[in-house]
Amino acid sequence: MAAPNNRRPGYSRRAQYGNFFGYLAAAAGLGLGALLLIVSVSNSGAFSGIRGVASDAGKPAGATAAAGRTASQGLWATVAGYFTHGAKVARLEREVAEARVNLAEQAALKEENARLKAMVGLTEAETKPVAITRLVGSTSSSTRRFATIGVGSRQGVRPGMAVRSPLGLVGRVIEVGSGSARVLLITDSESSIPVRRASDGIQAYANGRGDGTLQIRLAITGLNPLKPGDAIVTTGSGGIYRPGEAVAVVVSLTNDGAIARPLSDPALTEFVAVEPLFEAPEPVASPAPEGK
Repeated sequence: MAAPNNRRPGYSRRAQYGNFFGYLAAAAGLGLGALLLIVSVSNSGAFSGIRGVASDAGKPAGATAAAGRTASQGLWATVAGYFTHGAKVARLEREVAEARVNLAEQAALKEENARLKAMVGLTEAETKPVAITRLVGSTSSSTRRFATIGVGSRQGVRPGMAVRSPLGLVGRVIEVGSGSARVLLITDSESSIPVRRASDGIQAYANGRGDGTLQIRLAITGLNPLKPGDAIVTTGSGGIYRPGEAVAVVVSLTNDGAIARPLSDPALTEFVAVEPLFEAPEPVASPAPEGK
């Protein structure tokens, strides 16, 4: 059974006195607090000594709490710094690796171009191109390899003109429209170019394989003198391509020649130059011997 909600002390004199003195102490405490509040408001320095004693007494506990906060903040900063620093280091390492790859590719390309020019031993021809244009598109999924350029008969382009990029020979013009032209790439299966090794002039033919590479077939059978890294250039025979045009670099050997990689990849070529028709110089006839 629940106790009745009755706070009266009954007839106990001790309980009555206890309640009375309790109320009296509460009233005295309230009055003392009000008095202290009035004094502190009217005179801010009245209890400075008491506040100093209280501050000194609570200093150890405050220092311990502050040390705990500092330690927890330092731990959190360390953990957060580990993750953020790790992400930054990983990103920087990735950027450095990419930069190293780019530098290696540029150095390899520069070295290859320098080696090719040194082996070829040719000076840049001062032939003014008919036009410089974009290589609009090229086939890459069939055995026939053609490309389209953005100039045509209006710009003076004619069938048979050679097309080259800054790196080497691309092909020759076979069809001409008013504002565009079709180019037979040197990698086409129907393309055959008289070529030679740049270092010593060994004669050969570069035939397209239809897969982006060239088959180098020696003009004279016998011991294969070619080796990987040999530079292949045009001979000028046939009157289509000028002599000394850079064509390809040997990458592997076969029984009768080699497989070569064209220096100019149409997929990576943006601008090309259309060269005028090549006219081979007529041989100079030796003077007839004078009769005695």
